[in-house]
Amino acid sequence: MDRRIPAMALAMTALIASMGAAAPSPKKTPTPTPSASPTQGDGTLQILTYRGYAEYGGTSPRVNWVGDFEKTTGCRIARLDTVQTADDMKRAVDQRSYDVISAGPVLAASMIEAKQVQPIDPAKVTGYDDLTKRFRDMTKVSGKVYGVPYLWGYHEFLYDSTRVKGGGLKQVFQSDRVSLKEGPLTIADAALTDSSVDDPFELTKSQLDRAMALLGEHKGRTYWKNPLDLVKGFATGSLDYAQATPYYRLLLQKAGKPIKAVSERKTTGWLDSWMLGANIPNPDCAYRWLSWMAAASAQRDAAAWVGLAPANPKACKGRAKQMCDAYGADKPKWLDRVAFAARPPGGCRGSEGECTDYATWTEQWGTLVN
Repeated sequence: MDRRIPAMALAMTALIASMGAAAPSPKKTPTPTPSASPTQGDGTLQILTYRGYAEYGGTSPRVNWVGDFEKTTGCRIARLDTVQTADDMKRAVDQRSYDVISAGPVLAASMIEAKQVQPIDPAKVTGYDDLTKRFRDMTKVSGKVYGVPYLWGYHEFLYDSTRVKGGGLKQVFQSDRVSLKEGPLTIADAALTDSSVDDPFELTKSQLDRAMALLGEHKGRTYWKNPLDLVKGFATGSLDYAQATPYYRLLLQKAGKPIKAVSERKTTGWLDSWMLGANIPNPDCAYRWLSWMAAASAQRDAAAWVGLAPANPKACKGRAKQMCDAYGADKPKWLDRVAFAARPPGGCRGSEGECTDYATWTEQWGTLVN
């Protein structure tokens, strides 16, 4: 056995910690001690978010911008639940109510439809107009605002340049030694190999069938839920390709791995936004939270810690500059190549007829990975 392999895996984990990534921890983010009656009426908040999105000092005492929120606003956080995946977040939302929730496009659409969240008054969110207009527009449904843009990213297909020569996107999907992100929206990435596809999240039945056929050609590939799995895959030499974000390309390159990104004409991305829970008796502290998370200071901390880009371009200084540079946050034309995710609709019209809905995508994905 090559003793450098476990050493490299350990080096990767150490590097992640040194760069400030929110590496998954077996410990739940500490929840502050709640007051006797944790409701909005007494100035407390109950929050649901992804790990690393609202740090309370539990992972590192140096990362505690949530505590600063309490000191500055006088609002107390009675409950701070953190999850690792979108599926975990969906289960949490269905089990109880929260005052504010950070959500990606699929869950956001689901919560709006189920009336688990309510529209936001942008006039009550300080600094709302500082957020990139493209992202603000993505949170609107029927003219109403449902989210405060927070962090965003896009996918790259990384490859080990000592093992393969890169090639195009179709070559990636034809490889057995590739790890793809686990989830139905990965179908959109496969669809980008089809020249007939304009919007990869609006696929007709025939386009969806072709994407699924491409995904189903190789049974040996893996699907990751924890991005550290793809880091380890490159570290041990078990992967030629992997779907990831620019952050992990930087991470691997800094560890001395010969990792590059496949050249793509278009790629997929996503936006996570803060949403306002429905039926809040007094939303004052919730709006204070939304304003806090819209500010450049909070987004700068979060972007640097998580390894994503901030939705507030004023945050692209200091700690967050490396992430903004990696994602091209200050290059609007570069971002034109990113198709940002939406829950696939069932009512759109394509050149070949009706588009397929998310339920169909989920069903098809289940047959692939189960």
